[in-house]
Amino acid sequence: MIEFGHGFTFVERQKRMIIGNEDVVLDLLFFHRKLKRLVAIELKLGIFKASYKGQMELYLNWLNEYERLEGEEAPIGIILCTAANLEKVELLKMDKAGIAVSEYWTHLPPKAEFEQKIKKILIEAKERLERRKSFPKSKTQKQLDYFYDPKDDDTDDL
Repeated sequence: MIEFGHGFTFVERQKRMIIGNEDVVLDLLFFHRKLKRLVAIELKLGIFKASYKGQMELYLNWLNEYERLEGEEAPIGIILCTAANLEKVELLKMDKAGIAVSEYWTHLPPKAEFEQKIKKILIEAKERLERRKSFPKSKTQKQLDYFYDPKDDDTDDL
């Protein structure tokens, strides 16, 4: 969580929601003080699947309907996977739905492999940023970008 910046306040683990007589459970729920919105976090093992988008949209819509308080912005979601197909994520237009996808590692690979992965991630990130510069950004997209930009205390342009 520290990598996503400061301002997170823990709300609940295993957030239970009843939707149509069915129990669904969100892994983690936080509130971000600077963004003034709930942040739903879903943890996944393995590579990102397109179906995760629909699951997170369901959670976000429920949170927006039943948990959002007056003065708060609409909730956003973060899906953490052990691997993400970034092309699939981009094609699904996750950022327009208020959802970010990020990878986590369960262990550090050997040094040479680690260096290669870091270089590949850096190249892919630069390419994505260049592609995104040509598109106008909504307020929600700017706030999702907050999690990927270098951190400082200036969020006035959000």
